[in-house]
Amino acid sequence: MLSAESAATVRATLPVVAEHLDTITARFYDGMLGQHPELLDGMFNRANQANGDQRRALAASIAGFATALLENPDERPDTLLSRIAHKHASLGVTEDQYALVHKYLFQAIAETLGDAATPDVVAAWDEVYWLMAGALTAIEARLYADGGATGRDVWRPWRVTDRAPQSPDTVALGLEPEDGGEAPAFRAGQYVSVQVQMPDGVHQARQYSLTGWDGRRRRITVKRLRAGRNPAGEVSTLLHDAAPGDRLMVSTPAGDVTVPGGEHPLVLVSAGIGCTPMLAMLHHLAEAGSSREVLVLHADHGPDQHPHRDETAVLVDTLPGASSHTWYEDGGGDHRGRMDLSEIDVPAGAEVFLCGPLPFMRDVRAQFLDAGVPPRRVHYEVFGPDLWLGAA
Repeated sequence: MLSAESAATVRATLPVVAEHLDTITARFYDGMLGQHPELLDGMFNRANQANGDQRRALAASIAGFATALLENPDERPDTLLSRIAHKHASLGVTEDQYALVHKYLFQAIAETLGDAATPDVVAAWDEVYWLMAGALTAIEARLYADGGATGRDVWRPWRVTDRAPQSPDTVALGLEPEDGGEAPAFRAGQYVSVQVQMPDGVHQARQYSLTGWDGRRRRITVKRLRAGRNPAGEVSTLLHDAAPGDRLMVSTPAGDVTVPGGEHPLVLVSAGIGCTPMLAMLHHLAEAGSSREVLVLHADHGPDQHPHRDETAVLVDTLPGASSHTWYEDGGGDHRGRMDLSEIDVPAGAEVFLCGPLPFMRDVRAQFLDAGVPPRRVHYEVFGPDLWLGAA
């Protein structure tokens, strides 16, 4: 909880800080990565640095946390914190790195706000920062302990065992631990970080949902993004071309969007490669012999672009309470065009899970709210920096 003095200062300065957060976070990353370029080797996604998504996500998390402290001082914004902590845990973020971030973040605040960054203002926002950092490190320590890791040992070498194309730009890769040991436990819907060495020698990591499993074997599904003049797509292009025998560094599983307990209905909603966590949830339900009502909704360009289309259909047929609808813009599905919930009946008491491009999720979430689903029962997974923090 913020002290009364700091709360008053943060409340008074939040509008001006929020207005300048994009500049603050840009200066922060420029300063920190300029002085510590080694952090780009395996920790930071240089594509998201190039397009600005990382700084926008950081700005949103700071503003969201500060706002939550002011609006609900007796409650911790667990959803926001959990999402960030799981991402950090998948990359091996350690407690000491929060002090480094603090140094360059507050240097950027002072440079941006100038005379407005008075000692009282800095002290109040310093309190916000350490409350957030303390909460995150506590969650991350628990995640590391649960995964049998410390944060400095989340990475482990795995070998590609097989590859299976799923669409023109999508491939499923089977993986096994290189050391012959057991694969770590996980929950359906979680992801792993996969780290590869780029042609220039820099290591880069990206997150991929676990879409299948069998003993020690795990499976991820990779959609190739066409690399342009910036680094976007550089990792997925490399992974798309991976062959059996290739070595990858893979983290322990993370992610808080997983199959919930209970018998209430589930609605699994996806677009494009967003089908991957939903596929894992379907596998889990099938293995458990679940009879709960499950509605699977997917949107794509066409049947040929729908990853794991046949596999999903088999799983839906296996589950006695499951049904599905597809929307293909090019035709060939149950519905043509974009996803329209007016064409289906949303089960009463359903819990909804979304994954796909942000514009898609914003639109579909609004449709579910209009259909009477409470916001707290609509969850989402987003690949990459979360530019939608706190929305669901």
